[in-house]
Amino acid sequence: MDLTNKTRNAGTADGAGLETREMMLNIGPAHPAMHGIVRLVAKLEGELIKDVDVEIGYLHRGFEKMSENVDYNGVIPYTDRLNYVSPIINNVGYCMAVEKLIGISVPERCHYVRVILSEISRVSDHLTCVGATAMELGAFTVFLYLIKAREFLWELIESVVGARLTVTYCRVGGVKSDLPDDFAERCRAAFAETREAISESRGLVERNRIFTDRMEGTGVLSEADAIAYGITGPFLRASGASYDVRKDCPYAIYEQLDFDIPVGTKGDNMDRFLVRVEEMEQSMRIAEQALADLPPGPIMADPETGRAIPAAEMVDLAKVGDIPAISGGCAVTGPTLEGTGRANKASISTDEKRVTLPPKEDTYGNIEGLMRQFKLVMMGHGLRPPPGEVYFPVEGANGELGFYVVSDGSGRAYRVRVRPPCFAIMSALPKLLKGDMVADIVPTFGAVNMIGGELDR
Repeated sequence: MDLTNKTRNAGTADGAGLETREMMLNIGPAHPAMHGIVRLVAKLEGELIKDVDVEIGYLHRGFEKMSENVDYNGVIPYTDRLNYVSPIINNVGYCMAVEKLIGISVPERCHYVRVILSEISRVSDHLTCVGATAMELGAFTVFLYLIKAREFLWELIESVVGARLTVTYCRVGGVKSDLPDDFAERCRAAFAETREAISESRGLVERNRIFTDRMEGTGVLSEADAIAYGITGPFLRASGASYDVRKDCPYAIYEQLDFDIPVGTKGDNMDRFLVRVEEMEQSMRIAEQALADLPPGPIMADPETGRAIPAAEMVDLAKVGDIPAISGGCAVTGPTLEGTGRANKASISTDEKRVTLPPKEDTYGNIEGLMRQFKLVMMGHGLRPPPGEVYFPVEGANGELGFYVVSDGSGRAYRVRVRPPCFAIMSALPKLLKGDMVADIVPTFGAVNMIGGELDR
């Protein structure tokens, strides 16, 4: 039979009078598996996908244009909204691009802190992707296990940053605050819980006939095609290429750490699942090494600043005018509210007065610190890199996340261009889906791990 005709009148006895034709099926943006932020228009012949048109732009952030309207440090909260599942990696990539533009280097401890939190964020991103993919194929228990593990990691991040999702943690020239003194112990406990949840989840799905039948052999993409589309990250590595920015273009302290790059062989959805699962183990391995080798640096307040008084108590005493009770005292806040304290600033921020904000003790304690704070945050007086342009890539959870920053010498970037890793994957989505069945759309799209804020930036 000729199946290429759009309309066919069957003349056989069992099909007399029946008409078959290609059907256009709209999937999303309201479809649950499309997450409300992408639309697929599939051309079907029965259950077979003949062609797919991908429509994006439902979550346009305007990131690149907004970056031209604020100062360089003012862009950092916007970077949180790119890949909002692993925002610290976005922070690090942007800050390192601007630091390269200025020509400054941060202290070694700052590099370690950035790497530790970036890898924790990468694990939380992969947990979300793997768990959501399993849930969309019916393995709801796996989703619950992995989201439980993600909760432990988000609590870790919150203990350092004060936020779980929109962290705004990095600064040009450093980071907001140092790790709390019990961070290593809490990190070990969170990793133990995460490894247990991953092990339980693998036992539930990797030999489950329903799960493997829907993942193996679907969404296949060869290594050559993946490279031709500009795909990076776990999606590329599942197709057989071992490219990883942390290994091939090392930044921060990655060249000092020992870790492996998981690589697949078949380039199908199952390989992508397994690559991400193994990458989580490697990320925890990186974080554990970095914690073990973390250079010394003060993380507690200087004991010579006076006796410690809880901040809320100090405010209450000041309101009633009890100055003798607070004279010579030092307000103690939660670690996420301290900012970059004078005691640990040298360890986590570069000593460059034209770039980094002063410690809060100086901002509120002396006129020089107050003037420096105002000069850096007031419009027209802030950070001014020399005219030039740089591109700086980091390994995001979905692949190479690059920031191209152009300076015209003013206090704002002339141009900020983002290379979002999942944009290239989405451009290859029609090739991935053609020839597969309608039911294969969900596992293939889940393996893309499309993040709308990153895609539509």
